[in-house]
Amino acid sequence: MPTHEGPRTVAEHLAEVLALVSALPAVTTPIDEALGLVLAEDVTAPEALPRFANSAMDGYAVRAHDVAGASPEHPVVLPVVVDLPAGAESLTAVTPGVAARIMTGAPVPPGADAIVPVERTDAGVRAVTIFAPAALGAHVRRAGEDVAQGNLVLGAGQELTPYRIAAIAAVGRPAVRAHRRPRVLVMSTGSELVVPGETLRHGQIPDSNSYLLAAAARAAGASVVRLGAVPDDPDALRAALSSRADVDLVLTSGGVSQGAYDVVKEALIGLPEMRFVPVAMQPGKPQGLGRLDDGTPVLALPGNPVSAFVSFEAFVRPALLALRGLRGAALHRPRLLARATEGWTSPAGREQHIPVVLTQGEDGLEVRPAAIRGSGSHLVASLAVADGLAIVPREVGAVAVGDDVAVVRIAP
Repeated sequence: MPTHEGPRTVAEHLAEVLALVSALPAVTTPIDEALGLVLAEDVTAPEALPRFANSAMDGYAVRAHDVAGASPEHPVVLPVVVDLPAGAESLTAVTPGVAARIMTGAPVPPGADAIVPVERTDAGVRAVTIFAPAALGAHVRRAGEDVAQGNLVLGAGQELTPYRIAAIAAVGRPAVRAHRRPRVLVMSTGSELVVPGETLRHGQIPDSNSYLLAAAARAAGASVVRLGAVPDDPDALRAALSSRADVDLVLTSGGVSQGAYDVVKEALIGLPEMRFVPVAMQPGKPQGLGRLDDGTPVLALPGNPVSAFVSFEAFVRPALLALRGLRGAALHRPRLLARATEGWTSPAGREQHIPVVLTQGEDGLEVRPAAIRGSGSHLVASLAVADGLAIVPREVGAVAVGDDVAVVRIAP
């Protein structure tokens, strides 16, 4: 928490936001429902993987010594003593001078120490003609070469991606302990806001913030209750909050600055743990944070759409990831360097987060502002074409063509 007067830095505000939240409780979850959750326990291998030596190719299990001299001019012919599809339980041994026809994944039979791919044979069924040698151990997947019994497969704190779920299934786990998905209440405020598609009267605009923030929260791994727009009436806002579903975070937009109708500030400023503070960033200077009477964390964002989105990226997204059980560097998008192909100004003393377009140039990543007129907290259409945010430090007043700029990618 900052100790100096004046606006706090982005880093200081983020630290206070993260202090409001902690990883949600772990629940036992079937692995086919666990995509995107974060492990709350280590997963170890109860036995070796693979459990048994198996074939990496369709072909023939042989003794390498028997085919050492095989060539197209001098092929080796071996009787086939058994057929081994994947899942076969046969223990028929490969003795000197014979072969077993084998499919990918089938157990390597006793006595065999190499696999000859079918492409190097005549694909015989009762006897096989082999046209090439096989080195000792060729195309044999050894037992335990993926992971040994008792070894760590995945650690607590890792997000469950499709391939990580496959690893859990491969070691025989049907379910895991994972942090449950955070539930978020999203609302925008403003008497001028109406549902998209409704007829607009003079002075009204469609509500876009609640859709923006709800979608961004879902993309960050949360489940969302979207209330839409609440009018500029403190009692209406308090009623909406008192009737809300059980959630882990309340997210509002609008009504947090110094205006006469700043409803969020007016309705919540009396709560002992709520604070409304300036942050030295552009856009997104006015911010609110704290807890409702029941302890539920609240993050109150400014109402201009670009300000709301930038604030979500800077503060809300890391908080949601922390609720999910991620920590450390995993809470933040990686920063890249890109070279500016257009110049723009940045406000003195404020860290600028400007929507940008990223392109791959001949000499590396290039960046330009997404909006033709540069930065503007109301320029919502610029978000539709932006695929990154450029982060300009507080002490930098302008970005010139050719400057290297730190950016975070917000779109694939």
